[in-house]
Amino acid sequence: MSESLIRFEGVTKSYGKGAARFQALKGVDFSISPQEFVSVMGPSGSGKSTVMNILGCLDTITSGEYFFQGLRVSQLDRNQRALLRRKHIGFVFQGFNLLARTTAVENVELPLIYRGLPKKERRRLAMQALEQVGLDRWASHQPSELSGGQQQRVAIARALATQPAILLADEPTGNLDSQRSQEIMQLLVELNQEQKLTILMVTHEPDMAAFSKRIIHFVDGLVSSDTEVSHDAINAG
Repeated sequence: MSESLIRFEGVTKSYGKGAARFQALKGVDFSISPQEFVSVMGPSGSGKSTVMNILGCLDTITSGEYFFQGLRVSQLDRNQRALLRRKHIGFVFQGFNLLARTTAVENVELPLIYRGLPKKERRRLAMQALEQVGLDRWASHQPSELSGGQQQRVAIARALATQPAILLADEPTGNLDSQRSQEIMQLLVELNQEQKLTILMVTHEPDMAAFSKRIIHFVDGLVSSDTEVSHDAINAG
């Protein structure tokens, strides 16, 4: 696909000033096309978390250009970035971030409340998202009644409910055992392949990254490699 969903052109990011200045990104170039499943890897301090925060409009670049669906994000103000994030970007984190005394379906409805959708429409979209992750029968259960894997599925459903252009997953299996991790990764593969959802995942685990179609490695604020993943690696999982 020629038109990229996301594009970085010479992106730099610096924190602090003078002797305390730290350059987290040193001129990063890459693009992500619609329907890709990309993993971002690298050691601590390599810049991968900074990239995720910039992509999610949680942080801004120092120089270069960040394009989202052709839109120059660096030209947007804080409110416009927040609107882009709310309308087009879904987030899944290592911590599930579910409200404890709230049912699964009510947790999934939360971002739809911020959009001002009527209650009936919120419930329809939330149930649809829970069905996508195989948890529609657990809609009335609270997080304490769900396993870690099920809680992460609810978190994924919450991100899906807004029908985002891209899902940003930050260490989505970090709090799960190996079996639940495999299940979550298989779910992400299905969402990518069957629902055509674009996914960018940060992970430090090579066996989790093997489920994606492409791996971008960061070292010292730069892309050190950008490689396609053989489908055999996914099938082996």
